[in-house]
Amino acid sequence: MNEHGDRADDDPALTYSADRGRGILTPSDREYLLGRKTDYTEHSKKQKRNRIRRRLRNAILDFTILFECLEERDRETVFNPNATDREAYTQGITDMLAFLHLGTMGYYTPFKDMLAEGVNKAEQELAGSDYRMVTVDFNVEPVGQIDVDTVIGKLEDGEFEQLTDEELQAFVRLLAESEDFSAADLRSEMKAQMSAFVEKVDAANRRRDERVEEQND
Repeated sequence: MNEHGDRADDDPALTYSADRGRGILTPSDREYLLGRKTDYTEHSKKQKRNRIRRRLRNAILDFTILFECLEERDRETVFNPNATDREAYTQGITDMLAFLHLGTMGYYTPFKDMLAEGVNKAEQELAGSDYRMVTVDFNVEPVGQIDVDTVIGKLEDGEFEQLTDEELQAFVRLLAESEDFSAADLRSEMKAQMSAFVEKVDAANRRRDERVEEQND
């Protein structure tokens, strides 16, 4: 088992391919971190970790240059992978954010402040003006214990709007971990119901627009 546990067997093959080119990590770095190459002495392991840390720090600094100097068409090309690779890149972006969040815990500038400033800089770049200012909300709230009877009661009474995000997340997790839960059965049932659901949503939107038009006449 490597440092990722069983994850290397679950994630897209592209990420863990031995043939993938150099990024922040060299192919040799990946072989080391994934546990594919183990014939290292303690001294060589220490050297390997030191080199990875140095490259990672330099990569962080490089993002300032990339943001300021990389042409828009090049940036767009990077974030427009082939359809077969999208899952791997989406997971990579997700893990990049997770790595930054984890790595900056205890950092002298809170992650949420850097995130807010970064989003603002991106918005100003898009607008071509420093007068483009946005509010960025980022909160980390743990999901605690929920009252299952209360949640079930809301579902039975159709009070879906009364469900909190915390209740919804916890309930879905409990449902997924239940022995009686079948993702395959649920998928087929939900797909069968989705068309009718979308029709009802579209009908509600049309009625809403018609009412607005009537009031404006």
